[in-house]
Amino acid sequence: MKAASPPPLPHPARAASPDSPPPSAPARRWGLWLLVGWLVQAGIRVALAAGQTIPVANPDETGYLFAARLLTGGPAADISHSTPYRGGYPLLLLPAFWLADDPVTVYRIVMVINALVGALLLVALFVLLRRLGLSGPWAYGAAHAVALLPAAVFFTQYALTDAILPVVLLGWLLLTHSWLTADPGSAGPVRVALHGAGAGLLAGYAYATHSRGTVVLAVHLVLVLVAVVARWRPWWSAAVGAAAAGGVALAGGALNGWIWPRLYPRGSYEMGAMLLERITTPSGYGWTIPVGLGQIWYLVVGTWGLAGIGLAAVLGVAVRRGAAPQVRALACAVLATVAGIAFATAAALPDEQRIANHAYGRYLACLAPTLVAVGVAVLLTAARRTVAAAGAATAAVTAALAVLIEWRAGGKFAGYVHFPFDFPETGFLTWTWDGFHLWAATLAGLALLGLAIAAALRGRRGAVALVCGLLVVDLAASAAAAWNISRPFVRQMAAAADLSGSIGPAGSRPRVAVDGAIEWKIWVIQLYLVSWEEVTFFDVRQGPPAEAELVLFRWEPGTPAERTWPGGAPPGWRVVDSRRTVEGDWVAWRR
Repeated sequence: MKAASPPPLPHPARAASPDSPPPSAPARRWGLWLLVGWLVQAGIRVALAAGQTIPVANPDETGYLFAARLLTGGPAADISHSTPYRGGYPLLLLPAFWLADDPVTVYRIVMVINALVGALLLVALFVLLRRLGLSGPWAYGAAHAVALLPAAVFFTQYALTDAILPVVLLGWLLLTHSWLTADPGSAGPVRVALHGAGAGLLAGYAYATHSRGTVVLAVHLVLVLVAVVARWRPWWSAAVGAAAAGGVALAGGALNGWIWPRLYPRGSYEMGAMLLERITTPSGYGWTIPVGLGQIWYLVVGTWGLAGIGLAAVLGVAVRRGAAPQVRALACAVLATVAGIAFATAAALPDEQRIANHAYGRYLACLAPTLVAVGVAVLLTAARRTVAAAGAATAAVTAALAVLIEWRAGGKFAGYVHFPFDFPETGFLTWTWDGFHLWAATLAGLALLGLAIAAALRGRRGAVALVCGLLVVDLAASAAAAWNISRPFVRQMAAAADLSGSIGPAGSRPRVAVDGAIEWKIWVIQLYLVSWEEVTFFDVRQGPPAEAELVLFRWEPGTPAERTWPGGAPPGWRVVDSRRTVEGDWVAWRR
């Protein structure tokens, strides 16, 4: 994406000619710097994920891990009635299951895979910032700062698609931009078509990875159609890109068709019916529009206001007649993707009486680094009047969205469920990890935006302060979220679900049966920890299956552990573990 050409500031942030190819020696030098930067970014992610040992953000994490385990020949797991998780991301996790058998070791390898893929965001951001007009050193420094956003780092500590989607979506946009704007005379029509094929592959992979990818695929196919109708590209070049997108999407559908019956044998939660109702009824619009706008509020506040500057800039390009039509079309595609993801996910969300129903950042986190990079480029290169206007518009819209959230749901927040996992950025802004404070988070986010704008208006030194300040704030926020959310979350769930004291000596592989009345948050982790076979569920009224060797019963209050087996345990059985936790209570019996 290429921004308009505002007057340059007196510092050297703007490149003299960002579109001209650099000499080969500088290109090799920047390649080395990007390699080193990628390793540093991956190392930071691995360090922050060092405390992660088991899947806790469930059933999402276990859904992807079970799919990967299944694809490597491991046992299935019955997680019926949860959302069906797609197979694109599990394909990246296959090496973890090839390299290890121990579930904890497998999970740690998954964290390394997340880090290696997630750190590629640095390279993509560097390319984006160069195209937006920044010189090499400024683009490199800003790319490091943006790549450390909590939106880009926090989810790499979990086996979630959000760990890789920022890279996938930015790669898709960069390749689409290359396809739409490259000169076939100098680049060659085949190379241009390869850019389109690459963009199609990533759009199809996004579809195969998460339901948000449906929006990406639809936007991509519309862009391809527009490019043909407007004669920006010949039909055969567009057909290559569309075929790549469709081929990957169809392959992903076939993969899901193989996985889902094995993981959801009794059916899954279907979002389609709720989505259709929400977008076809007045009451549905009454839910969808405010909830979607709440996601946009979080996108802006959770990026210290910078994504708001980016959105304003993209909107400006989309409506500016002086911009190249291909660039305007791509700007419209970005806006359509933001709106499509925000409102489609809002429509499909059930009302869970959670604060995150009304202010949530995870679904749009995949676009946050891209929009923040655009916002940083605006602050570093645009005229003072443009920067001030974009800042004022961002502040006004953000405050208005906060008013909407307060009016619609603010009075209910005290009775709604608060999960710290849902609020890594606002937890940092208010330094409150056990509650949500709408206006404190809004004011803190806008205050950081004000400091960024003030720095940007002070020339070279201010620009240095802006990039360094963003780097420090992002790293501090990402580290704070890891220490105050991720690690306590894992400790709490490990204490509730760990089976190491029940399974027996190293190498033991007992047949396991689980009382279906145990809390699902516990047994879904235990299904992952029992990696050698599929766990059997049973109804306590009928008793466990005769072939079971390790049986877990729900532990009712006031009942001694030794009396949890209804009617008394058969000869040869004994209690080997018991847990009473805030997540649920259970007793393990072993033959």
